[in-house]
Amino acid sequence: MTAVTSIERSSQRTNVWLNETVAQLDWTDSQRAFTALRAVLHALRDRLPIAEIVQLGAQLPTFLRGVYYEGWKPTHTPLKDRRTETFLNQIQHAFHPAAPVDANHVARAVIRVLLKHVSDGEMEQVRAAIPHEIREFWPSVVPFLKKTG
Repeated sequence: MTAVTSIERSSQRTNVWLNETVAQLDWTDSQRAFTALRAVLHALRDRLPIAEIVQLGAQLPTFLRGVYYEGWKPTHTPLKDRRTETFLNQIQHAFHPAAPVDANHVARAVIRVLLKHVSDGEMEQVRAAIPHEIREFWPSVVPFLKKTG
């Protein structure tokens, strides 16, 4: 595979994830959906042990992997404050103060997208590694989700 083909494939995969995020959020603004995807990826990343951060990152499209690792400080993870309120505040903070969002809705929507594209085993490891209270953002039943490449 050439570098150009690899870039095109990553771009296509990223757009699939982004379009699914737009749909899950029931929004029309893809820029806001990108912010949501980025915010939830960062909020999850910051609460995971380093090994899980790397394993999840390996399953993201190349472009999203770069977004995922953007600003990451390995010496500061996992965060000591692992409360649900802090998790939701981190997501909310990613949006402009004049454009508040329902961080709970955003977290659930993005996690549904992750469940569709990341292996079941990895998502179960992520779920097991995060604080118990944050696990509530996983749907209890996910039969409607079908894995895609």
